[in-house]
Amino acid sequence: RWVLETAFMGFNKVLLNIRTILKNLRFCKQDILDFKPDAVVLVDYPGFNLRIAKWAKKQGFPVFYYIAPQAWAWHKSRVKTIRKSVDKLFVLLDFEKPFFERYGIATEYVGHPLLDAIRNYAPKPLPHEKPVIALLPGSRKHELLDILPIQLQAVKHFPDYEFIIAGNEHYKAVYEEIVKDQPIRIVYDQTYDLLSIAAAALVKSGTGTLETALFNVPQIVCYKIGITSYWIGRLMVKIKYISLPNLILNQPVIPELIQHQFNEKTIVTHLQTILQSHGETQKQQYALLRTRLTPNTMGASASVADSIITTLTTTKPV
Repeated sequence: RWVLETAFMGFNKVLLNIRTILKNLRFCKQDILDFKPDAVVLVDYPGFNLRIAKWAKKQGFPVFYYIAPQAWAWHKSRVKTIRKSVDKLFVLLDFEKPFFERYGIATEYVGHPLLDAIRNYAPKPLPHEKPVIALLPGSRKHELLDILPIQLQAVKHFPDYEFIIAGNEHYKAVYEEIVKDQPIRIVYDQTYDLLSIAAAALVKSGTGTLETALFNVPQIVCYKIGITSYWIGRLMVKIKYISLPNLILNQPVIPELIQHQFNEKTIVTHLQTILQSHGETQKQQYALLRTRLTPNTMGASASVADSIITTLTTTKPV
């Protein structure tokens, strides 16, 4: 819950919540000092964790970072902080290792933990009477408000399908306010159960696109943010694609509908194409995607733990 409430996205939202962010930084630093760990392991959340990394290194703690900041996409200035403050960086994507190593950062490619999570998932398929189209609008309140209403515009065009929303129970009232009296099902905290039965999906850009691909579900990527954040982001972000499957495969396997392109007409057009072909082109590329995400049999998180223990017991971090 704390992560959801403090994962502020967009420049305006960060500025508006700066006091909360600074309060949590102080709390985290004190907690580390009180606990006196043998090492500090930071996971994702770069805006916050890189500040902790810089501070922890000065305190003399070995620092490990799991799920690297996407410095290859934007904020390359973060590379300097990582090089000075992180003893070893663990990356999820194969192209990240050579990128960070070019800057002299000790980097280990461990694969993606989603593979482990999905491999260990025990199916509990949801009951349904029609083929299902899954809606994954994101897990933050502002994402729901920006993305879900537009996704719902497609519903009336596909009467032979059942649309089901993957919801986060923390924002139950938000989903219900957006859906109102429309005959749309919402399932809370059952995203994998939903993806296991979906014929197609409309997915907000982010980790959900990779989860959907690993469930072999054809998808359309949806993305919309505030206009100020969008234009600032366009100046700063230097990547060809915004969805993880397209980035990993380095080709536009999945349609990406961004800002003004994300509208009722384009959703319907792309969804019709996918459903008519059963998304076979995407499914073929998903097979290649899986091979790119599996560097070892141990599993991503287990590999990270093993590497950290080995480093701490056999060498002194730089």
